[in-house]
Amino acid sequence: MTSFKAPKGTYDLIPPRSADYLAVREALSAPLRRAGYGYTETPGFEQVELFARGVGESTDIVTKEMYTLTTKGGDELALRPEGTASVLRAALEASLHKSGNLPVKLWYSGSYYRYERPQKGRYRHFSQVGAEAIGAEDPSLDAELVILAHDAYRSLGLRDFRILLNSLGDKECRPVYRAALQEFLRRLDLDEDTRRRVEINPLRVLDDKRESVQRQLTDVPMMRDHLCEACKSYHEQVRELLTSAGVSYEDDPRLVRGLDYYTRTTFEFVHDGLGSQSAVGGGGRYDGLSEMIGGPALPSVGWALGVDRTVLALRAEGIELELPAATDVFAVPIGDEARRALFRVVTELRRDGVAADFAYGGKGMKNAMKSADRSGARFALLAGERDLAQGVAQLKDLHSGEQTAVPLDRVVAEVAGKLR
Repeated sequence: MTSFKAPKGTYDLIPPRSADYLAVREALSAPLRRAGYGYTETPGFEQVELFARGVGESTDIVTKEMYTLTTKGGDELALRPEGTASVLRAALEASLHKSGNLPVKLWYSGSYYRYERPQKGRYRHFSQVGAEAIGAEDPSLDAELVILAHDAYRSLGLRDFRILLNSLGDKECRPVYRAALQEFLRRLDLDEDTRRRVEINPLRVLDDKRESVQRQLTDVPMMRDHLCEACKSYHEQVRELLTSAGVSYEDDPRLVRGLDYYTRTTFEFVHDGLGSQSAVGGGGRYDGLSEMIGGPALPSVGWALGVDRTVLALRAEGIELELPAATDVFAVPIGDEARRALFRVVTELRRDGVAADFAYGGKGMKNAMKSADRSGARFALLAGERDLAQGVAQLKDLHSGEQTAVPLDRVVAEVAGKLR
């Protein structure tokens, strides 16, 4: 046993637990691939300024939670705390927005890092699947992304999640609301840090989870009462499209999310079985982010879904995923000649798409069969000197116990037929 451990607030994924995470990533991304989203991958670290501008200098992510480092050349870098800014940066750098085929639809999956107080469902290293539709202002895109996330969760069997929906307005009506909100917040009994936030980004105060703050917000002005006609119409179209697709949602006028770049549509997926860390995913429209990081005006919308919290949600509902067998056939050779013969057969099985494993290390029959049982294999393939003399191997069904002799050159076809 090593004296080293995974850093505080992180975790290792190892079998069999890791199989659930792979299945969740596949389920969350499958609807995106069917909807024309192409895979993209960005570095695990970026320039600090990218997140300071995009995510927002007043957010907890930038002020308290980013892991930063200085390179030998003096560059200030940060481990990525979220995916949107990185993906948009990559799309701009590759000039994807100049292709003439907008929106650019991208999806991604990877690890992200935030220096947070570790607790169940909140880690310093976490995994997400995300999607971004870049370069189009269309309520159909907003609705599409909500529906794709909804359908991904449903495909996993999840039922006890809710969708919260809000509009944060745009550059026309947000300033009016901002002024009204600041006027209200300045009258409250707030600590010095929160008062500074009121002046920088007052909407973030609505997201403050402290009871001492929340009880003072009973009569706080709401964005919905300050939306311009264009934003009202846009939001109503999103709501109508969701309803027509059979997707239920709850209007939440206080939903602001934790990032500064959101405009208009904002949404969150929550699961009440997770306690305080109930958000399993969320996103929204960010029409001004491209300009914030030095690009052209590119209205865009996207989301990120937490793989870790989705797994916790599955457990909260008692859902066991149906996972493909790690091993279909486990080969048990008896003797060196059988070892060489069955190794060839195992290689052929794998090349034919059958999951096959082998009794390595010269194990005796008893220990090798225990390994076969532990592997979860459907069949054991056995051979000794007498079998080889007859040109056969014994194919044993580990579920029924039935065993039949199969010609060595027919094993692959026989196994494939039985698996079908």
